[in-house]
Amino acid sequence: MKSIAIPVALAGIAVLAACGQVQHGQVYYPDPAPQYRAPPAAYRPAPPRIPPTVSAEQYPPIAPSWFQRVDTDPISTFSIDVDTTAYSHVRRHLQLGQLPPRDAVRIEELINYFSYAYPGPREAREPFAMHANVYPAPWAPDRLLLHIGIKGYDMPRYNRPSAHVVLLVDVSGSMQGANRLPMLERAFGILLDELHDEDRVSIVTYSGHSRVALRPTPVSERERIETAIQRLSARGSTAGAAGLSAAYDLAESHFDYEGINRIILATDGDFNVGPADPQHLEWMISQKRDSGIYLSVVTVGEGNVNDRIAQALAQKGNGNAAHLDTLLEARKVFGDDFSSTMFPIADDAKIQIEFNPARVAAYRLLGYETREMADYEFRDDRADAGDIGAGHTVTEIYEITPTGAGYAHIEQPRYQPRPADIVPGDAAHEFAFLRLRYKQPGGERSQLIELPIDDSMRHYDIASLSSEVRFATAVAGFGLMLRSDGYAERYGFSPLLSLAEGARAADRYGYRAEFIRLLQLAQTLKRS
Repeated sequence: MKSIAIPVALAGIAVLAACGQVQHGQVYYPDPAPQYRAPPAAYRPAPPRIPPTVSAEQYPPIAPSWFQRVDTDPISTFSIDVDTTAYSHVRRHLQLGQLPPRDAVRIEELINYFSYAYPGPREAREPFAMHANVYPAPWAPDRLLLHIGIKGYDMPRYNRPSAHVVLLVDVSGSMQGANRLPMLERAFGILLDELHDEDRVSIVTYSGHSRVALRPTPVSERERIETAIQRLSARGSTAGAAGLSAAYDLAESHFDYEGINRIILATDGDFNVGPADPQHLEWMISQKRDSGIYLSVVTVGEGNVNDRIAQALAQKGNGNAAHLDTLLEARKVFGDDFSSTMFPIADDAKIQIEFNPARVAAYRLLGYETREMADYEFRDDRADAGDIGAGHTVTEIYEITPTGAGYAHIEQPRYQPRPADIVPGDAAHEFAFLRLRYKQPGGERSQLIELPIDDSMRHYDIASLSSEVRFATAVAGFGLMLRSDGYAERYGFSPLLSLAEGARAADRYGYRAEFIRLLQLAQTLKRS
């Protein structure tokens, strides 16, 4: 038996090695010239054991956050994410008196649910302003957090382009109930309040089959649009793929070449007629990606929500995703955040960070597990990435281990050269080097923004940082606690509550106050 197992194992290793090569027909784009020389590889310590959570709802699987060694894997590349779905799911579960399923807790969506008062760019031609801070991690004082804040150009209301919005509405039997189709009808009323009179709205419905319920109609004829919305009723099965095809056909045949063209898919995600496999639907949407039509996904309901499909469609459709668990959330998505979810200022936005081995021994990105990209895709303008709306803020937080810290999860290399010997002298004071690539809406070639992260951005006390950085840190810690992260478990909820309460700042809509209440709920449920 042993004589057979060994050759089989060796053959398996050979197959895995072959899979790592660039396949025939692919174009390889080399990484940008490295700021800090290091060989490409990865080190992943064993994650903490996390008991599985049973849920009837479907979420994209999330692997634990790994620490990566900088001397073997210095580069981190990912697509920007502005979805907020996870926060609504977490809130809904906590308010029902239960901890959310682990895969429902996407940390980056918790953080980016909130808007942060980062200084923004002054001109639309430079759509992003980037900021960075390095400071002690509250849950691990011997480690540091690298906080990156990005602010998008905020488009004035009077200067917004025209819009053609196709409402693709699931009217199948699963959409019955006050928190489903009736709530969507009210949410669409909020949307109409934000649109200009010259903007156009269409409605496509689907159940067992698709149907055009309203041809493109200017918002100035609001009564006609509202009548079409009020006539919607839920019954039958769910042919989501057919509905998507019909919505794209309508959007293409009435394309606004001077404005924004967007489909808003409103559903519980329970596709049960026709193609329902996420990979098939992703392929279907990706074929439409270059049409100039954006796809947003809004889910409703509970119990049978298919968040996995909703995320797949939003990511492939150059759009965003949200979950309406309350009418107040509908107000946030279609009212308060209207410009940032409706009007894009950049397409295919992606970030790449290269860590300096002279300053950083290891790192892990908090969240963004479903948004990771291959390093070579950063320069590949064909690679799909996130799309950013007007005025959006995007936050990323890395947890980093300083070089020389003797932690059990990071062994010092025995044969690699010392980091100080391989880093140029003029870069030795840097922690990392940040790159952001994006395209102008509808553009084909990406543009690059760079930012060295150095000692001028270092803080030795989190209390010295702005309320925006402190609050985002509290939200990140909340996500780690909900996911029973082994590195943050011993910190506890009480310090997080103090951190969040001290960083509420000007809480105009009460979102931060609500977060503090959710923290208190989670603390109670964790004790029980």
